[in-house]
Amino acid sequence: MALYSKSLIPVIESRYNAFTQAEKVIADFFLSNTEHIDLSAKNMTETLFVSNASLSRFAKKCGFHGYREFVYEYKEAFVEKKETKTAKTVYESYQELLNKTYNLMDETQIARLTNFLYEKKRVIVFGLGSNGYVSKEMESRFMRIGVDIDSIDNPDRIKMQAPFLTPKHLVIGFSLSGETEAVMYLLKKAKEKKATAVLFTSSADGEFKKYCDEVVLVASLKHLNSGNTISPQFPMLLLIDVLYNEYVGRNRLEKDALHNQSVEALKGMGG
Repeated sequence: MALYSKSLIPVIESRYNAFTQAEKVIADFFLSNTEHIDLSAKNMTETLFVSNASLSRFAKKCGFHGYREFVYEYKEAFVEKKETKTAKTVYESYQELLNKTYNLMDETQIARLTNFLYEKKRVIVFGLGSNGYVSKEMESRFMRIGVDIDSIDNPDRIKMQAPFLTPKHLVIGFSLSGETEAVMYLLKKAKEKKATAVLFTSSADGEFKKYCDEVVLVASLKHLNSGNTISPQFPMLLLIDVLYNEYVGRNRLEKDALHNQSVEALKGMGG
């Protein structure tokens, strides 16, 4: 796969939960297809036992005017896959995740998030399980360059933050599924308290869109040849790196100095 090649796979994955059952049959085919075959509407309706209308609705939900336009873009980006069981498969999976991240990333959104980090007085980042590791990593990196940031990975402690939120807070939740109860709870409360609410998730559709100021789409681990061997937090960490780079880039000399001072302070404590 060429570096940063165009792909429709992350688009389909991010909208999967919004598809009807018939549309999910179509999505499952395109997500798992590994060969060049006849993708005409006639052949697909006969192969998948779906209607032309379902093909059209599926394509429109993916952001296209119709099925023909979708197929054209799909063919342009298609790369034939061969199943292997070597170490190369893992490397290729990471490359595919990098490519998915590139396709989903919205640079103007990254700029808006950076503005939030500069404008808000306090940042709270939170998630459970592997998403909790991401929040800790974000805290570790950004606190070293002067951001007043705390990470939380306990569901009760996440909920306990709600009464203390103000418009000066930026709250960032991490949930690949977009359904983690404690994460969604605090994001809802943040909106009620007029704090700025941001969610990192692999799902493009959900109730969270009603109360999040920004929804950052993250590449899914699904449909990779070795998806179960890839660390689930990897796609999140990629975007944290992008955000960190944007934040530091706006005032690199000052941020580098703060980072170096914090590192030296830690060395001093270790001594």
